[in-house]
Amino acid sequence: MKMKVNENLRNAIFEVIDNQIAANEPVETAITLKRLMNEGYSEFEAKQFIGQILAVELFDVMKNKVPFNEAGYIKNLKNLPNEPVEV
Repeated sequence: MKMKVNENLRNAIFEVIDNQIAANEPVETAITLKRLMNEGYSEFEAKQFIGQILAVELFDVMKNKVPFNEAGYIKNLKNLPNEPVEV
């Protein structure tokens, strides 16, 4: 059974990604986007990969009431297109 895409959530996550790229913070977001596109993924697909990593980190923040793990986020960005790992 295919899960229905929540377009509002996806758009919000893509906005966060765009803001990270515009602010160059963390720089690894823009580097990862460019790398994935150079590997043949479309911009949309690359942002979906990055968004998956972002969503995992945000879920951890909300569920466990912990600060955003930027080091883990960056580690998982560098590991894309592989699935995120717990750090």
